[in-house]
Amino acid sequence: MRQRLVDINGVQLRIAEAGDRGAPAVVLAHGFPNLGYSWRRIIPALAGAGYHVLAPDQRGYGGSSRPEAVDAYDIAALSADLVGLLDDAGAERAVWVGQDLGGMVVWAVAHLHPDRVAGVVGLNFPPMPRGKLPPTQAYRKMVGDSFLYMLYFQQPGVADAELDQDPARTLRRIISFDLRSLADPGVAARMIAPGPMGFVDRLPEPGELPDWLSATEFDYYVNEFTRTGFTGALNWYRNFDRNWEILANPPAATIAVPALFIAGTNDPVQGFTPRDRAREVATGPYREVTLDGAGHWLQEEQANEVNAELLQFLAELKWE
Repeated sequence: MRQRLVDINGVQLRIAEAGDRGAPAVVLAHGFPNLGYSWRRIIPALAGAGYHVLAPDQRGYGGSSRPEAVDAYDIAALSADLVGLLDDAGAERAVWVGQDLGGMVVWAVAHLHPDRVAGVVGLNFPPMPRGKLPPTQAYRKMVGDSFLYMLYFQQPGVADAELDQDPARTLRRIISFDLRSLADPGVAARMIAPGPMGFVDRLPEPGELPDWLSATEFDYYVNEFTRTGFTGALNWYRNFDRNWEILANPPAATIAVPALFIAGTNDPVQGFTPRDRAREVATGPYREVTLDGAGHWLQEEQANEVNAELLQFLAELKWE
């Protein structure tokens, strides 16, 4: 695996890369709050099977550019960044794999740049039809006065200050939180209680790191977010309504290429990413897989299982 910087679409992206140029391309898109580093257990398996693998720190994260303007993080820019990686690699099409908000981006690539897509895989982010209302309006209608982190993230500066205050605490609590955490009635009540309490303060403090993440690996994340802060990452959320407008009439209304959705049974955000209408969007071959016991960070928690599913999906594709 090698790292390099790529100048594309007006920004510079740091990418982890493996495999031979000219081999079928696979782009891996991380989510929040994560990095290209999150694919470290996936990249070698895909490259070893003969694929050219590209895993960037997306804009706003890690070693990549962090533009100041909030609207520099809309879905048009994020998807164009990843398409630019294909141009740099000399590839016409790729399979696009995204986790969490990286899933949001790769499904959008299939709508906005359908000619560059051979297949799409979403990890804990399924294909979803465009809602009737802008997302922030829909969320407010759904939760009323209750706290919802995606609404809390909207106001520039507020969540930024809380998450930046102690990146180790922020990451430790976010990474360790899963659906089982909400089995505690006190935690469940605190997560939605109206009031001024921030997001990280509501999350329970874990006794230790999850067993799938070593102290050294955790320190890598902490060091990167201590250096960069969380503002670039949070700006993705601040473009939800703008993304809704951009995707009103995309070049491809549906996704006809093969698609795969992988979910974890303990993912705490699955209530906000329903998959009951996935086939309205994914009109081509589509399959869903559920990993028992997995939370939100599938490519790290159950890398072997994710690798097996990805390799099967890739092997069944017709690339021409």
